[in-house]
Amino acid sequence: MALIDLVVPEIIKLPLESRDKPDVLRELVGVLKDAGKIQDFDAVLKAVQEREYKQSTGLEEGIAVPHGKTTAVSSLQLAIGIAPQGIDFNSLDGKPTNLFFLLVGSPDQSGPHVQALAEVARLARSKVLCRALADAENVQQVVELMKSE
Repeated sequence: MALIDLVVPEIIKLPLESRDKPDVLRELVGVLKDAGKIQDFDAVLKAVQEREYKQSTGLEEGIAVPHGKTTAVSSLQLAIGIAPQGIDFNSLDGKPTNLFFLLVGSPDQSGPHVQALAEVARLARSKVLCRALADAENVQQVVELMKSE
C-alpha cells in the first residue's frame, strides 16, 4: 500500500494544538483513535514514545516522522499534523518543526513501514511541497497537495 492511499481528511490535524513534543505525540495518536484507525491509544502512544526517546525523529527543514511498531495495529497507519507556528521537536537542524507524519505499523509487517518512511523522506526533499503543506489553510488542501505529489 502506498503512503498516498492512507491520506484521508480524518487523519489530518490542522492546526495542531500542541506546543511541545510529548503533546504532539499524544495529539497525533489521538487523531488515529478519533478516526477509528486504532483501538488501543495507550499501546500505540507507548510504541511511538519508546521509539522517539531512543532518538528524535525530527529531521531537517521543519519535518518530523515519529513512528513506532506495535501489535495494537494490524496494518500501517498514518496521521499528519501541521503546526504553522512550529514546535521544538529536537530536530537535527535545531529548527522548529511544522510538518509531522506519524507512522505506526505492525512488528510483523516491516516492509510497508520502511516503504512509508522512504516515501515521506522523498516528499520531504520537495521544499515547495513542504512549504505549501505548512501554509495550507484547510485539511482538504492538504489532501489535494499530498495526492498531487
